[in-house]
Amino acid sequence: MTEPLPDLLIEPVVRAALAEDLGRAGDVTAMACIDADARLSVAFVARKPGVAAGLACARLALVALDLDAEFETVIADGAPLAAGTVLARAQGNARAILSAERTGLNLLGRLCGVATLTRAYVDAVEGTAARIVDTRKTTPGLRHLEKYAVRCGGGVNHRFGLDDAILIKDNHIAACGGVAEAVRRARAFAGHLMKVEVEVDGLDQLEDALRHGPDVVMLDNFSLDDLRAAVAAAKGRAVLEASGGVNLQTVRAIAETGVDVISVGALTHSAAALDIGLDAV
Repeated sequence: MTEPLPDLLIEPVVRAALAEDLGRAGDVTAMACIDADARLSVAFVARKPGVAAGLACARLALVALDLDAEFETVIADGAPLAAGTVLARAQGNARAILSAERTGLNLLGRLCGVATLTRAYVDAVEGTAARIVDTRKTTPGLRHLEKYAVRCGGGVNHRFGLDDAILIKDNHIAACGGVAEAVRRARAFAGHLMKVEVEVDGLDQLEDALRHGPDVVMLDNFSLDDLRAAVAAAKGRAVLEASGGVNLQTVRAIAETGVDVISVGALTHSAAALDIGLDAV
């Protein structure tokens, strides 16, 4: 089971989304049509198969508008969903539930979609030693939630931002004069708890990088033959990350070359929201 995020980290996102939707006057449709003291019971239902993630978003959206609302989680984040699966049930003030509906469903559907796509990649490499990892290609403001959803789908998180690991890319290399010099500088800068990763685009750069002891080498857009050659050349001296040209049709063959991790930007930048509905019961 994926360790849930603290509400403290989720609430600002949920409240910002609610404020965007409620605007300057609140939910005028609910106020016009629903009695102020009316009650409503609802269920969050998956319309399609997938993987659950983000139920706390739905709960916090509702509770933000009705402190006395009851929210019962039926399925835990990370659990598989069949079409028709009830994820959660809630009851409370009808106006509050209907006003919070779209915000809760938007976030829940988005995170379930990320978890579902991640699980597809993880399943595709099952039986190999490769792990599926995400990237920083996330929706602005939602990174911690989307990376949580990746974990719910069985994936592993890459760095969260620019401050928690050194990742030397091609433009860094160009700016400081070469792979070897970039890795040397990074290694001199890094503290004992900070990892150093360098991106290379050929086997010649790989050898230059390995001489200076990076923790991780990103093999950017390598062919399958070159990935296998890189694994043989590295001989375990660094973690090898394959990146570029990864999709559900290619990921298995990439994993079978022997690389340690495969980074997939699509997990977060191309995941389709899972269709989740809110049904009155």
